[in-house]
Amino acid sequence: MTDAMAIRGRVGTGSTADRVLSGAAVLWFLTAAFGQLMFALYIFGFYGRTIATGNFGDWNKVMYRGYISGDAMGNVALGLHLVFAFVMTVGGPLQFIPRFRSRAPRFHFWNGRIYIGTVFLISLGALYLVWARGVIGGLPAAVAISINAVLMMAFAFLAIREAMGRRFEAHRRWAMRLFLASSGVWFFRVGLMLWLLINRGPVGIGKNFDGPFVVTWFFGQYLVPLAVLELYFMVKKNAGETGRFAMAALLVVLTLGTAVGVFGATIGMWLPRL
Repeated sequence: MTDAMAIRGRVGTGSTADRVLSGAAVLWFLTAAFGQLMFALYIFGFYGRTIATGNFGDWNKVMYRGYISGDAMGNVALGLHLVFAFVMTVGGPLQFIPRFRSRAPRFHFWNGRIYIGTVFLISLGALYLVWARGVIGGLPAAVAISINAVLMMAFAFLAIREAMGRRFEAHRRWAMRLFLASSGVWFFRVGLMLWLLINRGPVGIGKNFDGPFVVTWFFGQYLVPLAVLELYFMVKKNAGETGRFAMAALLVVLTLGTAVGVFGATIGMWLPRL
C-alpha cells in the first residue's frame, strides 16, 4: 500500500515523516509477503500433492464443489486455476523487491509478463467457475468475485500499457493496484481469520457463508486494500507531516491486523492441511 511497497530503499532519505511513512509501508509489505509465502506453501503442499497423486476428491474437504465426477472441463479449469494461483502468489511480491529489478532486470521483465498473463487466465477461469459451477455464498459472492476479476484484468492492461509507453511511475501505481486486487483471495482468508479471532467465534458468518460479515467482506477483500492504497497516494502527494504520521500510524495498525490474520490462517487453515 505504498510507494515503499516497491521497497525502493528510500527509508533513510527525506523528512522524518517521510521516513516513518516509508518504514511503515515496508513493514506492511514484508508482513504481507510472508503471509503470501505461507499461502503459496499451502497451495503447493495440499493441492500439489492431490494433483500429483490423483486424489482430486480431497479438494472437496476444503472447497465448495471442488472435484465433481463427470465434469472434466470444470475439474481441469479448477486444477489450472490452482496452478495459476500458486504462480501469482509467488511471483507477485517478487516484482516489488528492488534487488530483483536492479540486479536481475530480465527476471523482473519476464516475471512481470508471466504475472500479467496469469492474471488474465486466472480471472477468466474464475468467471467460468463462479457462473458455471456456483460458489459458496451465492449471488453476492459471485458478483463480488466477478468484479474482482474484471478489476484485475483492467489493472493488468493498464499496467502493461504504461510500461510499454515507458511511463514507469504510472506503471508502478497500476502494478500496485493489480497486486492488491490479485491478492483478494488471500485478503479474504486473512481478514476472515482476523475477524474470527477478534470475535472468538463465527459471528456474522452464516450457515451457508451468507452472514452479514462474509457478504460485506466478499467485496471488502479487494475494495478495502485498494481504498487504503489510494489514500496513501493522496497523503504522499498532498499531506503535510501530520497527515503522513497519521497515515503511518494507520499502516502500523493494519500491519498488526494483517499479522494476526496471517497467524490465524497459517495455524488454523494452512499448516494443518500440509
